[in-house]
Amino acid sequence: MSDERDPRRTVIKTPKESAAGIPAVVVSARDAVRKVGPIKGPGLLLKLNQVGGFDCPGCAWPDPTPRKLFEFCENGAKAVADEATKKRVTRAFFERWSVSELAKKSGRWLNGQGRLTEPMVKQPNSDHYEPISWDKAFSLIANHLNTLESPDHAAFYTSGRTSNEAAFLYQLFVRRYGTNNLPDCSNMCHESSSTAMNETIGSGKGTVTLEDFQLADAIFVVGQNPGSNHPRMLATLQAAKRNGTTIVSVNPLDETGLKRFRNPQEVSGVVGRGTPLADFKLRIGVNGDVAVFKGIIKHMLEEDARGRDVLDHDFIAQYTSGFKEFRRDIEATPWDEILEASGVTREDIDKAAEIAMTAERTLCCWAMGITQHKNAVANIQEIVNFLLLRGNLGKPGAGACPVRGHSNVQGDRTMGIWEKPTPAFLDALADEFGFDPPTEHGYDTVDTIRAMAAGRIKVFFAMGGNFAAATPDTHYTADAIRDCDLTVQVSTKLNRSHAITGNTALILPALGRTERDLQPAGRQFVTVENSMGVIQSSQGSLKPAAEQLKSEVRIVGELAQATFGEDDSVDWPGLADDYDRIRDHISRVVPGFDNFNTRIRENGSFVLPHPVRDERKFNTATGRALFTVHPIDKPDLGDDRYLMTTIRSHDQFNTTVYSLNDRYRGISNGRRVLFMNKRDITAGGLNDGDIVDITSHFNGEQRTATGFRIVAYDIPAGCVASYYPETNELVAVDSVADGSNTPAYKSVEVSVSRSR
Repeated sequence: MSDERDPRRTVIKTPKESAAGIPAVVVSARDAVRKVGPIKGPGLLLKLNQVGGFDCPGCAWPDPTPRKLFEFCENGAKAVADEATKKRVTRAFFERWSVSELAKKSGRWLNGQGRLTEPMVKQPNSDHYEPISWDKAFSLIANHLNTLESPDHAAFYTSGRTSNEAAFLYQLFVRRYGTNNLPDCSNMCHESSSTAMNETIGSGKGTVTLEDFQLADAIFVVGQNPGSNHPRMLATLQAAKRNGTTIVSVNPLDETGLKRFRNPQEVSGVVGRGTPLADFKLRIGVNGDVAVFKGIIKHMLEEDARGRDVLDHDFIAQYTSGFKEFRRDIEATPWDEILEASGVTREDIDKAAEIAMTAERTLCCWAMGITQHKNAVANIQEIVNFLLLRGNLGKPGAGACPVRGHSNVQGDRTMGIWEKPTPAFLDALADEFGFDPPTEHGYDTVDTIRAMAAGRIKVFFAMGGNFAAATPDTHYTADAIRDCDLTVQVSTKLNRSHAITGNTALILPALGRTERDLQPAGRQFVTVENSMGVIQSSQGSLKPAAEQLKSEVRIVGELAQATFGEDDSVDWPGLADDYDRIRDHISRVVPGFDNFNTRIRENGSFVLPHPVRDERKFNTATGRALFTVHPIDKPDLGDDRYLMTTIRSHDQFNTTVYSLNDRYRGISNGRRVLFMNKRDITAGGLNDGDIVDITSHFNGEQRTATGFRIVAYDIPAGCVASYYPETNELVAVDSVADGSNTPAYKSVEVSVSRSR
């Protein structure tokens, strides 16, 4: 057993009481120097998230105005150092390592080998990648695509790191080819947010700006761990707290990032104890969100009925519908049911409600702790109900804030990366480019896996990402991928998706966000969209890691030309030569991008319009925001069953694991751990430190992951937690959120037994 898979080597310490501080500075500097160099590394960080520099390849948290000299966090510094590493993967590497051998390596090991340098192909019946020219690679893909019985037998995945320009050209290529099979990483993270909010307020995007955090009287942070996943958000929360904002955490785990923040750009963050953030913590059970918000709302309605001025009756009457039915449901829901399902006391619910009732402006933000449950859409719509009660949409300092996890995942959707395009978008595309795009909805991520397994997807093309590791039901998904005739990965570094392949497989190496992009029209820049609808430019400065690297835009352009021929109606080479031409097309197709090239050059960014935020305009079927009714969905677990939630460590970003440590939770040298409540450990006849197997139970099916170390932890009884993606194999492909089809990574029914 390797060190990475041996849980006996894991070291357990006391969880930290504060986030960031000197350790964050040390880690950031260490990674930049070790991986990039003592001069180039720190110099690169000074360009990160700066006007004229490049956007962080990590999370999508907005940049403040004005920007500071050090406008990055520890995780952003890790992402940059990881991309700009001096290590290289050459053809000699692939001669040394077979695909079968690579499949046995961990994702951390694969990522640690360095940057990809030239196109590689794995031919049928071969177990090794070998070099291939770009022209032959594009010809190979085009031949596969053009000989399929239907365009719908191909699927085209997209990662959240793809720029707006590349995403727009990519979806144009896919629709010009004839399919809407455009699964993307949104399907696995915030699809539930988009579904829930589109239904209730007519927009799937957050309704707040960064400035609203400074104006809010109360901020509810729900199902989110900003200290590890969006560290720059801590500075925003710190500023809000100093303005007098009350911060409420709603989460099963008491995460370090919401305890204290030691801002490394302040003296008090270096030598002091830092700023306490969360004023109040609702320690709910896993997936107790609908219940707890129904409880908060029930208290608010009861107080309003007693004569307190709680509800914004004018807002409800003018801007909403469904309130009477909603109110009847809340009044009919027993307190006993709310308390049992939420896992918190009546006193705690009342206290949270009092905070909401005394706040004139309340903002709710959330992440995947909310979006990845069977009832995820209901979770979010209950938060929307909560905001509607006091008119907390469309006014300064208030609103809904789904915090996106990847740097341009929201921009990809804006550019048309969606399996369910609107008729208006397709009409605009048709008018602009003179062809009839397909109208039938395509496959999302989960449906793509099912289609591959059923033999309906023969070609799988991935623009970035790590599909094989990020998706649920690991073994089922791997078998489905291997059933494809051709798999293609556009990548900067190795990951598990390069070792889980179709009969023929291609690796197409791409430029990173940090690198110069030189095209015939000159040096190019790209744009991205952050979590709050701000479009900003990004331009790399490093010399490319290898001569053969191509930009994602160039890859799409040359693939399209190979697929459709030189006389196609779309000038693919011209668009790849000059990204201004792509932005001109975007300005005529995508609402809000008028005069795109002019506006983005004025100061490097601009804000997209938002009807809810700007006008209190709700583009729903009724023209009003909708109150919704949801039952409390409490799983019926047996005495020996637990509800498992998957979590990220402090030293990873999505599927990219930088080390085996989780500094904030006190874990080092291991990731195969299972966090359990002490009483549950004792009641189950187990001991802290035991090595156990975890078995999931779904619709009569069982899946088992072996060799995890029990760690006694402050987690609600009946709940356990483990790291993603190590336990993805326990999540059934059919275990998804109602309405959004998002994998239910956060609600997995499991049992635990000692390993043999």
